[in-house]
Amino acid sequence: MPLQWAGLSPELLLTVDRESGEQLRAQLERQVRDAIRTGRLGAGERLPSSRELARALGLSRGLVQDCYAQLQCEGYLVTRVGSATRVAAVAHVPPAPRTRTPEPPRLIADFRHGVPDLSSFPLADWLWALREAGRAMPTSDLDYGEPRGSSALREVVAGYLRRVRAAAADPERIVICNGYAQGLGLALRSLAAAGVRAVAYEDPGGPSTAKAAAAVAGLRALPVPVDELGVDVRALDASGARAVIVTPAHQWPTGVVLAPERRLALIEWAKRRDAYVIEDDYDAEFRYDREPVGALQGLAADRVISIGTVSKSLAPALRLGWLLCPSALAVPVAEAKHLGDRGSPTLDQLALARLIESGRYDRHLRRMRATYAARRTALVEALTAHAPAVRLTGLAAGFHAVAHLPEGADERAVVAAARSRAVGLYGMSPCRSSGATDPVQLVLGFGDVGERAIAEGVAAIGDLLNSPTGVHR
Repeated sequence: MPLQWAGLSPELLLTVDRESGEQLRAQLERQVRDAIRTGRLGAGERLPSSRELARALGLSRGLVQDCYAQLQCEGYLVTRVGSATRVAAVAHVPPAPRTRTPEPPRLIADFRHGVPDLSSFPLADWLWALREAGRAMPTSDLDYGEPRGSSALREVVAGYLRRVRAAAADPERIVICNGYAQGLGLALRSLAAAGVRAVAYEDPGGPSTAKAAAAVAGLRALPVPVDELGVDVRALDASGARAVIVTPAHQWPTGVVLAPERRLALIEWAKRRDAYVIEDDYDAEFRYDREPVGALQGLAADRVISIGTVSKSLAPALRLGWLLCPSALAVPVAEAKHLGDRGSPTLDQLALARLIESGRYDRHLRRMRATYAARRTALVEALTAHAPAVRLTGLAAGFHAVAHLPEGADERAVVAAARSRAVGLYGMSPCRSSGATDPVQLVLGFGDVGERAIAEGVAAIGDLLNSPTGVHR
């Protein structure tokens, strides 16, 4: 289908050279002809009116009309009374066929982790917040603005973090960023500039993200083990790193909460080693079985860089997050942000501030807690019914769980067999620095999977997950 350009007369880039010696009409005919042959102008596309094209090129309208008439005679253009001049259907030489990536098959259930319920995004509230923010926004806010981000959003985020996360939050030490990936990159580059040479990360965790961000910052990335109490601080101390990336509120992907004694030991390590903790404060909004724990940053504001986003609470597409920095790093992080992209979109920042301070953000979180709790229950019930040999852990928060398969199962074979039955499963091995498939575990995300799909998906693969009839080595 040809593009239908709105407006009285679509623009078209053509040039004429009055010094070339070639007739102006010949130049015009040649350029329009070439534009059609090469596909710049597609079949059925509308050309500028003769009056507008003549005005744009400083030519007489009659010359342009003669050009159009000649190309119509040659079969390149078609005209109808009362309609615009368009490219003829037979004039266009189609480009070489593009190789299209085949669409993935439709799945009964896709237990992809890290994705919230996209269908529950509060679009009406977000559009309301955008209108409210735009109506109240002063003209000065349309400029590049403060590299740290909108002062209005930083004030609101600071108040929110103090209220909900027990953080020692000061708006002057907050830098708005475009999600976790950028926030981590800004933190690591600032630490590298401060003399840090190695950063540790949790294992299992997100080795690809940590290694990529560390490499860009010029740092070595070192894995440190996680057990049932959280990150192993003794192993961290032995690694020689002067920074560590942790998920203390709900460890990714095991789901354990950093134990109180480990929290204190981690802070003591940071002070003794003149080191820094990068706290990925994700999933803290979604707690079910116990009261939420406060942010680690609240214990040592001068040693912890806390990164938060709305990617899980609202939607990844918003690309909005924040870094709560120690005083010594607030300016370097802001300078790195300024050099990187001159700041995040201001109107979106103001809309988020309005959404939070209006109470609509809290209302959305309450609704999503109930949704995810119901899906968690559906997952437990489906596995109990169809795969009782599977043990689940990490269910106290967020919208993923770890499934421990019976001994003898083969992670990759189970994942492949489930895909052949239109169910998406994801193993633990990509989360391990070694890529090991033992012990055999799956990371089951249920954020963007409805209760019915959870039940049908587990029913379709129950025999694959159970020891007696499952897929084995």
